[in-house]
Amino acid sequence: MEINKELVAASATPIVLAILAEGDSYGYAILKRVRELSNGRLEWTDGMLYPVLHRLERLGWIESRWEVAENGRRRKYYRVTRRGLEELMEERRQWQTVEETLHHLWTLLNQPVQTSKRYGPGLSPGEA
Repeated sequence: MEINKELVAASATPIVLAILAEGDSYGYAILKRVRELSNGRLEWTDGMLYPVLHRLERLGWIESRWEVAENGRRRKYYRVTRRGLEELMEERRQWQTVEETLHHLWTLLNQPVQTSKRYGPGLSPGEA
């Protein structure tokens, strides 16, 4: 299943902030965590992740630092700031509202379709 690009873009901020709320991390590890959390259904790329990280850093929601890994390679680690945690809580409230709304709609869609006097039996507004 391919996830719509707009949905991936809209969810990137809360996903990255939530992953960093678990602890400091670096680019490849964030990509791996997204894949793990989505059971492989979200396959982010470097080209998608790094612009998000740079934007969040400009906003002051995350900070970065360079460290040398055990293998001698330099890695840029990111951590969420207090402002970032506050934003994560706001994002969570907004996404919960969207999730609840969609859940109600999906539940309604599982109900038998009612006929409308306005549109006639079995017709919806798009079919009239």
